[in-house]
Amino acid sequence: MTGRQSKATDDAGSIESVIQSYLDGLYEGDADKIGVAFHPTSALTSISDGGALQITPRDQWLDNVRGRPSPKQRGLPRHDQVLSIDLVGPTMAYVKLKCAIPPRFFTDQLSLLKIDGRWQIAQKVFMTELRD
Repeated sequence: MTGRQSKATDDAGSIESVIQSYLDGLYEGDADKIGVAFHPTSALTSISDGGALQITPRDQWLDNVRGRPSPKQRGLPRHDQVLSIDLVGPTMAYVKLKCAIPPRFFTDQLSLLKIDGRWQIAQKVFMTELRD
């Protein structure tokens, strides 16, 4: 394995670890775990039910996570599925995944940047589907 291949493998493993922390934190309702995965300046972007652009700063979202019962506390199954990881270059990656807090099912597109040698989610763009 060349040095470049080894570095890409290390980066892929680090990205997977960040994504797992995010998904574990979401399922467990652990805002601190999620906070480590997301850069402090990150935000969540989606379209509201009324069709308006909705941007939620990370810290506001983490407060919401702290204030609601977690899927784990509610005894709900996990619905995590990483659909793709695209390591664009040495400091940028995209991850597409599905997760849920029933009855809300999410498709996330996460932009990650390697900041100060550590992969972090810089932006989350997502859509929500309501299911029975």
